[in-house]
Amino acid sequence: MTESTLGPSAPGSVVLDLGPGTGAIVLHTPPELDGAEIEISPDGPADGPADGPVSGRRTHSQVRRRDTPGGAQYAAVYPSVAEGDYTIWRHDDTPALQVRVTGGQVTTASWP
Repeated sequence: MTESTLGPSAPGSVVLDLGPGTGAIVLHTPPELDGAEIEISPDGPADGPADGPVSGRRTHSQVRRRDTPGGAQYAAVYPSVAEGDYTIWRHDDTPALQVRVTGGQVTTASWP
């Protein structure tokens, strides 16, 4: 899926849906990934091997420039994510990293 590339976001322009059982992910990236769509998927045994990540039920977010008081940063934001373990995908079949989301909290991660 290809979506139009959005411009930089201003401070306070992202709304997160946090609460019991729901958290968020902020994935910091290098500037070279501006405009890239990065997919995540929940981990679990339903669709994949017991010792590896699952590739089902993916969702994506676009990396955007985030103008902050401390300067420009680049990040993909997943504003409403069910509590649990997730794989962040580098490519369709290559995981980049794994994160754990806790309800009511923002999980931060950095692109490897």
